[in-house]
Order: sequence, then structure tokens, then C-alpha cells
Amino acid sequence: MQTHKNIPEVSFFRFIRHAANILKNPLPFHEYNFQKLGDVFRLKIGLGNSVVFSRNPKLAQYILQKNQKNYHKSPIQTKDLSKYVGHGLLTVNGEKWIKQRKLIQPAFHKKQLAQLVDNIQEAILVELQKITTDKPIDIFPILNNLAFQTVVKSLFSSAVGEKEINRLQYITEAAQKMLVSELRQPFKGWWFKWSGQIQKHIDLTNEAREILKQIVNKRKASGVKEDDLLDMLLDARYEDGSTMTEQQLIDEILILFTAGHETTANALTFTCELLARNPEIQEKLHEEVVKAKKESSTIMEFLKISTYANQVIDESMRLYPPVYFIDRISLEEDNFEDFTVSKASSILLSIYEIHRHKDYWSNPEQFIPERFEKIETKKSIAYYPFGAGPRKCIGNNFAMYEMIMAISEITSKFKIEAKQGAIEITPLITLKPKNAILKFTKR
Repeated sequence: MQTHKNIPEVSFFRFIRHAANILKNPLPFHEYNFQKLGDVFRLKIGLGNSVVFSRNPKLAQYILQKNQKNYHKSPIQTKDLSKYVGHGLLTVNGEKWIKQRKLIQPAFHKKQLAQLVDNIQEAILVELQKITTDKPIDIFPILNNLAFQTVVKSLFSSAVGEKEINRLQYITEAAQKMLVSELRQPFKGWWFKWSGQIQKHIDLTNEAREILKQIVNKRKASGVKEDDLLDMLLDARYEDGSTMTEQQLIDEILILFTAGHETTANALTFTCELLARNPEIQEKLHEEVVKAKKESSTIMEFLKISTYANQVIDESMRLYPPVYFIDRISLEEDNFEDFTVSKASSILLSIYEIHRHKDYWSNPEQFIPERFEKIETKKSIAYYPFGAGPRKCIGNNFAMYEMIMAISEITSKFKIEAKQGAIEITPLITLKPKNAILKFTKR
């Protein structure tokens, strides 16, 4: 690698010239730069401002694990995102993050999640009834609703109405779209603020907060224990025995909505798209699901023996990682190999490119779930579907359970008709599918 001062640069003028295309989909722009300039380049985004882009898995491992204390989340999350979802586990650094992680982690242990799988299964079965057969449909809205309902059921059991659910979902998605516009068009920041667009979406999130406060207060007043995530969060205690403040609790719930539903919906949709283009893999998965259902008496037993479903999800997230970039900012100057990172450098790790790096993956563009038969593959330094290190996604087990259950139910109930052509994407804060038009037939 090169010294910091010699990192290949992409000029601000080229950034502006391609701004319209970057707003729609930045991945081709980044891919071109990686192909031309190597695994690390710097993008000028304004006067004195730049971002270092990397698809080097060793650097990712160093930043996320080996020297993670020197690399905090960047203002993209701690400032830009936090103004919409508050200061919770996803958007804070330092001591506050350590304190919140320690408090919330027990709620996501596998033993605790075993209490939620029935609620997850119920939400999945209800939403899959909305799949119409024998005609092409866009599967993403159905799976998006499925994932949102799963979060709602896991958090609140049945203590929230459809009107509130729909409003929370609308606000969550509207805030994300606004944030994408801000991040990809930083030169229009003055306009977003002056025109009132930012304040409009902050007002929307305040509305979501009020809805959530009513749900929380109703639960507290009822005195009824549902053994769901809300009860776990309400019962959680800091080391001094105190509980979260109402504001902190609402922040964490908003983040669970934001981080917990769309990433799962994206991954499930991409998995359906891949199965449609690989009928033989779809049939192999169907056969395993039928066998696993016969051999298991509980949902947890089913999850334990569904090895191929797990591999299918792993490979789907390799090709289309919902969190397709991870951003960090360096606290102090640092050295990695012969690469110098100056203090306060903004670094963006391209998970999408790392997952397709030819030096680390054989046939990287092909959908081959069997590559994950070896547990070492999942632990590869070039595989980060849930991040890595201390800040690895706290809900990774929850998400895997949900996705295995959902894709298993889909393939047991339906056959996805074979489809050709490229899979379309829309990279926003997460990597979203586009025009996921598929045809389902009942088995």
C-alpha cells in the first residue's frame, strides 16, 4: 500500500460531475475507482473534506477488531442519523456505548431469543398469506412488512394497533430517505435546512416518539408481563441498579426499528431473487426444509438443524450485504503496514466490494451457498454481513433466526418461478432491492 500523502485521489470536480449518478447508485462510481486506483483511494467531497474508501479486508479487520479503540463511528451516524433516531446503541461512541451495550446485550442472548421465536413465527405466517400466486408480484413490500411486523411482535407482542404500526413504518422509511439525500448531496445542505426539509423529518420522528411513549406507558400501567423485548428493556438494570430513562428507552426502540427491519427485508428479498435464478439451489433448500420440519418438534430444534438454509442466507448476504459500507473516523494518527492514517480521517469500508474481492473469494460473482459448509468461511476476514469486533450487530442472532424461518416457510409453501437477468439494486443507507418482481406458485 502507499503512504497517506500518495493515496490516489478522486477530485471534487469529478465527484460533482457524477453527483446525479452517485445519488441514484454510488456503487458503479466506487467500483470504477477501485478498479483504476487499487484497494484504497481518497474521494474529495468539498473544500478540505475527503473520505478514504477501502476494500482491503486486512484493513477492515484492523479497524473493526485489532485496533478498534482508535476508530469510532463517524458523524454520519453520531450526528446525521442520531438527529432522527436519537442517541442509542447504534449512534453513540465511547463510555456511553459501552454502558448501553452491556445493558442491552442480555436481551439478545440465544436463551432470551428462544422466548421470541413463537412471536416471530406468527408474524411470518400472517404476512406470507399476502403472497398472491400465479402472477408476477413485487415481493419486497411483503417482506418489508413481514420484517417490520416481526420487530413489532418481538418488541410489543400484540399491544399495538395497525394504524400505529403503519405510521411508525412510514416515519422510519421517510427519515432514511431524507438522510440519504443529505449524505449524497452535501453541497445542498444549506437548502435542506433553509427549505425546512430537515425540520419536517425531525418533526415526523418526534411524532414516532410520542406513539412509542404511549405504548410504553400503557405497558407500564397494565402491569402485565409479555416476556417480549419491551419487557426485557424495561427490566434491564445498569450496574447501579437504575433503569433507562424514558428518552433513552425510546431512542433504543427507534434504533431497533431502523436497524432491525429493513436490513432483514432486503436480505430476504435478495435471497428470493437469487433462488429464482438458481432453481437447483431452491429445490435443495426445499428438500432440507421438509426434512427438518419432520425431524424437529420445536422451532429452536428446526433452526439448529437447518444448515443449508443458513448457508443460503450467508451466501445471499455475501453477494448483497444489507449493510454495504461501514464508516469510521480515526481518533489518533495510526499506521497499518506502510499505510498511514492521519488523525480525524474519515474511512469508508466497502463491504460490498470486500465480499466480491477476487483475491479472497473464488468465483465471487456466483451464488454458491456450499462455500459456507466450512465454518471458517463465515469467519473469513473478507466477510462482514453484521460487521465485526465489539460493535458487531447486537441483533445478528435475531436476524439469522428470522431469516432462516422466513425463507424456510417461503420455500415450503411456494415455488419461486425461474427468472433470468441481473438483480436490480437501490443503495440507500442500506442496500435495497429494486423491481423484485417474482412469480410464486403453491407447492
